[in-house]
Amino acid sequence: MLRKLRSHGVVVQSARELVAVIMTHQCTIARPAFPRPLFFTCSPITRPQPPPSSYTLPRSTVSATMTTQDNHLEAIFTQKRVLRSKIKKDLRSMDPALRSQEDDAIQNLILESPWFKSCKGLCAYISCSALREVDTSKVLQHVLQNPTKDGRKRLYVPRVEDKNCHMRMLNISGMDDLIANSMNILEPAPVDADGNDREDVMLANEPVDLLLLPGLAFDKTGRRLGRGGGYYDTFLSKYQELARQQNWKQPILIALSYSVQIVEEGVIPVTPSDVFIDALISPSGFTPISPVAQEICHSDITLTS
Repeated sequence: MLRKLRSHGVVVQSARELVAVIMTHQCTIARPAFPRPLFFTCSPITRPQPPPSSYTLPRSTVSATMTTQDNHLEAIFTQKRVLRSKIKKDLRSMDPALRSQEDDAIQNLILESPWFKSCKGLCAYISCSALREVDTSKVLQHVLQNPTKDGRKRLYVPRVEDKNCHMRMLNISGMDDLIANSMNILEPAPVDADGNDREDVMLANEPVDLLLLPGLAFDKTGRRLGRGGGYYDTFLSKYQELARQQNWKQPILIALSYSVQIVEEGVIPVTPSDVFIDALISPSGFTPISPVAQEICHSDITLTS
């Protein structure tokens, strides 16, 4: 409109002058091509909000949150260290004769159970007397020396690869396949007598049904306290994820425990990376914890049925 007034030689300096010009000059104001509605509503203007994924907390809030989490984890680790010291002391003071008696009772329970007899593949630790772990030598020898009607059970035992929680479970066919590592703990050699790589359970074509686990302390809700390296929790998480990807039945996790290693519920602190066990075997018997373990216990069904 101002452009049209200027084309007619009219100069407007202010709004007041514009009004005066409109009153004294004939001007044509363009109208919209479509009729304007008589009524319309206006939504309140809102500032667009960033999506939740792009929202960033203030640096001070993030720092405070991280500090709180770190303090919480440090408190848990401190509790675990204290409990480990207590259990180690209890194990050292355990009468050797009682320890031997409990070793036999635990291993006999395993060998006589229908779920062990039916399993086709298992992972089991090699007990170390210096660490005062529940003995597994009788169970391992039984697996290696007594093939079933379907053939010998596939047995995988641990080999620690480094100090970064990296542990593999390798297949062995005899106790001669084991060598002592730097801590004098028996482990499978990485290759067999023919120079071939041993089968890693993570690369096997078939799943295992059972894992026999060591530890320092346990309770009847499934909490397990290890020795602090994180090797078993890391391995168990990876294998459980593999079983989900392959659509395999999850293996049952059974811990072996002396009577002095069982603590009251809630005594063992846990972190998100801790893996719970399904059942506990002690000299007093088989203690089912998870629904799968309870089903096996009450119905005597086999692991592979």
